[in-house]
Amino acid sequence: MSEGLAIAVDGLSKEYVVPVREGGLAAALASLVRRRTRTVEAVREISFGVEPGEMVGFLGPNGAGKTTSLKMLSGLLHPSAGEVRVLGHVPFRREREFLRQITLVMGNRNQLVWDIPVLDSFERNRAIYRIGRGEYRETLAELTELLDL
Repeated sequence: MSEGLAIAVDGLSKEYVVPVREGGLAAALASLVRRRTRTVEAVREISFGVEPGEMVGFLGPNGAGKTTSLKMLSGLLHPSAGEVRVLGHVPFRREREFLRQITLVMGNRNQLVWDIPVLDSFERNRAIYRIGRGEYRETLAELTELLDL
C-alpha cells in the first residue's frame, strides 16, 4: 500500500450471505429446517488513495456500496477481501488511537441528538472525542464557511 496516504484502499470487497425468502407457508416452514442462502456483493474490489489534507466526496447511486465502504473505512465492518489503512491503522482492529482520530457522520440519527440544538450536539461530540476547544472552534468555522451555513 502507498506510504504517506491518509487513506489507502486496495482491492476492498464486502460480501454478505443472506437468506433466500420464498413466499408461502410451506416455504416458510421448510426454511426453518433448511435455509437457502445467496451471496450479495456489496462492494467489489475498490482501490483508491487520499492524500493528507485532501478533501474528497464519495458519490454513487443507491445500492452502489457507499455506506458499506465507509463503514469498512471506519472499522465498523470487516472487509471480505482487500486491504485498507486509515491514518496508518487497519480500521477493523479498532485500536484506541485510531478511534480517537476518526468519526463517521452519516445521514441517520446515531451521531446528532435531534432534540437539542445542533451546536449542543456538536459540543457533546467534541467532549466525547476529546477535541480541544480551540481546534473545535477552528473546525466549526471552517465547516460553516465550506457549507455556507
